[in-house]
Amino acid sequence: MRASLIQIAVDPEESVESRRARVASLVRDQAGAADLVVLPELWTTGAFAYEEFGREAEPLDGPTYEAMAKAAAHAGVWLHAGSIPERAPEGPLYNTSLIFSPSGELAAAYRKIHRFGFDQGEAVLMGAGRDLVTVRLPETTLGVATCYDLRFPELFRSLVDAGAETLVIPAGWPERRRAHWTLLAQARAVENQAYVLACGTAGTHAGVPQAGHSIVVDPWGEVLAEAGPGEEILTVDFDPAKVAATREQFPALKDRMLGLAPPKR
Repeated sequence: MRASLIQIAVDPEESVESRRARVASLVRDQAGAADLVVLPELWTTGAFAYEEFGREAEPLDGPTYEAMAKAAAHAGVWLHAGSIPERAPEGPLYNTSLIFSPSGELAAAYRKIHRFGFDQGEAVLMGAGRDLVTVRLPETTLGVATCYDLRFPELFRSLVDAGAETLVIPAGWPERRRAHWTLLAQARAVENQAYVLACGTAGTHAGVPQAGHSIVVDPWGEVLAEAGPGEEILTVDFDPAKVAATREQFPALKDRMLGLAPPKR
């Protein structure tokens, strides 16, 4: 299976409309080059451009949905379209990821559960998601998480319990904590014996330099590919069958003692 992580540079001088069109073109260019394409978190606005969330929020089926659905269908790829600031019908904003099938149908939407900001920024401007999301592809099952979620291992263990074999994590991760980005991506892969595909942004959001360095990690924690700091497309081939082989060869998940449902009586 081949995945392309498109590490978008968010430039405040580029309008959301222009960036949306540019990114759609980059996705369309993946026709015949990838099976799965992944975009970063909040690439329309920038993950730290809090003042833009309300102004640029859109419904689930808004302009980004339409552009990404068409791009996925044109390219014939599974597309994790990163996330958008979603304005839900009931009123709150959510940091919501959209996943499209190769026919352009919405396969799933995930509202980010763990909001960053320590009672500021996203943590107060966005509502918290509640639902785990997995997506079954012909080759593998995706487990979906977003950025700050990466720091909460219990979420990923729950995704694995729900069948996830490949963990996909779009992010707007700051450069000042890039060491944590790499460390945690490898940790989530090792402890869950799963692939990790983590796609970050480049550029600077509201004065916060982004880490870039999108990364693909295999179930043994080996880094298969890593991007640099700027905008680029990171393409990597990986074998989904390696997840089952790793879990069979080194069956650590079978030895879990905590966090399991009690046996039925």
